[in-house]
Amino acid sequence: MQIYRDTSHTQFDLKYHIIWITKYRKPVLTGKVGIRVRGLIREVCNAHNIQIIRGHVSKDHIHLFISAPPQLSVSKITQYIKGKTSRKILQEFPTMNKKFWGQHFWGRGYFAVISGTITDEVIMQYIESQDEDQGTRGDNFTIIDS
Repeated sequence: MQIYRDTSHTQFDLKYHIIWITKYRKPVLTGKVGIRVRGLIREVCNAHNIQIIRGHVSKDHIHLFISAPPQLSVSKITQYIKGKTSRKILQEFPTMNKKFWGQHFWGRGYFAVISGTITDEVIMQYIESQDEDQGTRGDNFTIIDS
């Protein structure tokens, strides 16, 4: 079943799977630190209207499967989450400053992939059938052909 989310002028179903690691893949996301990171991620997501579908805090990396509004890019979402969690963890757990110097708790970069209910082929077939559906036959052109 397809469930669309709404804003004032938009309906959307944008889902992302995002993964990122701790700096040097140090296994520090256990115990109180892991629980606090989970809580901070929830705070950031609630503040930005991001719905967490599933998430997992491993000892050295994070998996998030989220639904986000279209005005937020994946890079901005990741920036918000990694920025706040890094700052708060290094403030609240002074022992982490010895392991992660220079205000860097997370490794650089992240992995992101979108999740959808339709494939590229379905979209291309839909676009190609538009002239036929409207009963007119206009010039069919390809903007980008791979």
